[in-house]
Amino acid sequence: MRLTSFTDFALRTLMRLASEPARSFATSEIASEFKISRNHLAKVVRDLGSGGFITTQRGVGGGFVLARPPQSITLGQVVRALEGEPLVECFREDGGGCVLTARCRLKGRLAAAREAFLRELDVTTLAECAYPSRPRGWQQAS
Repeated sequence: MRLTSFTDFALRTLMRLASEPARSFATSEIASEFKISRNHLAKVVRDLGSGGFITTQRGVGGGFVLARPPQSITLGQVVRALEGEPLVECFREDGGGCVLTARCRLKGRLAAAREAFLRELDVTTLAECAYPSRPRGWQQAS
């Protein structure tokens, strides 16, 4: 299974927040650290907030923090919340227009593989994937 870059950014953002769970982060700070578009990260932050993974505070002194302890958030929860697109067309509610749906033997196997992938992510918490904390004054090499 291939994750979208949107979900990748969301997971990395949550991993960064988990490294300092009591600290509030600004979108611009995370975007700069990850070298990604601030606007794209703002959409990620919006969806993470809607999903109940982070809480956000607007305005001066605002930012976002984890909504729950990192050991209570699994990677599977995050991926399920953000990966809205079906793995293949025939997984869509309308069948995706596949003419083989009625006699297809592939759909069940793909569904089982997807579930195995998500089950593995369900046993991994955000706390296990948190970035190691950095010493104060640490600068990334250019």
